Amino acid sequence: MKSIVILISGRGSNMEALLDAVASGSLPVRVAAVLANRLDAAGLKVAAARSVATRVVDHGQYADRETFDAALAETIDGYAPDLIVLAGFMRVLSDGFVRRFAGRLINIHPSLLPSFQGLHTHRRALAEGVRVHGCTVHFVTPALDHGPIIVQAAVPVLDGDDEDSLAARVLAQEHAIYPLAIRWLVEGRLRLTGNRVEFDAAQDAAGVLVSPLAQ
Repeated sequence: MKSIVILISGRGSNMEALLDAVASGSLPVRVAAVLANRLDAAGLKVAAARSVATRVVDHGQYADRETFDAALAETIDGYAPDLIVLAGFMRVLSDGFVRRFAGRLINIHPSLLPSFQGLHTHRRALAEGVRVHGCTVHFVTPALDHGPIIVQAAVPVLDGDDEDSLAARVLAQEHAIYPLAIRWLVEGRLRLTGNRVEFDAAQDAAGVLVSPLAQ
């Protein structure tokens, strides 16, 4: 069975969704460890309560990003994972770190990339008046929030939405698609062709999402 290491910075809701999927058998991986860059990351207690190994590599103890990334990479290598999964890991990773784990490092971002890269995605989506918003699982590359896209989920932006209501609807989809993307990867159902991820299965070309859908 292939193994993953999960990186978090805070509450780890996507981490918890992954642990749920592993426990249910729908995600056939072993979680080797949950690593955090903050001692107070709430997700560490969640992982420990499920008997998952946890470690903290506190970024505040290192002089610069490269030194921290080197320590983090060494810690990850100690678990020899097949895949490194960013789940609310709030650090910009150095080019050297990303290249070291190229093809094995994935992230989930709360927007339909390449739209709304970076922070405050839901606030910005509302400010721009988009009708469809969502989330993206992608391979991590040195370009921030710009790696090859594995899977996306879209939700409608409703009249009366605020940042919290939109974020909650997107988060529910994050919890659904992240385990799915990881399962496809460990089962070998995806392949990288240039900057595009191709899926080894038939796909439905007829589905269309229209928002708002009004009669």
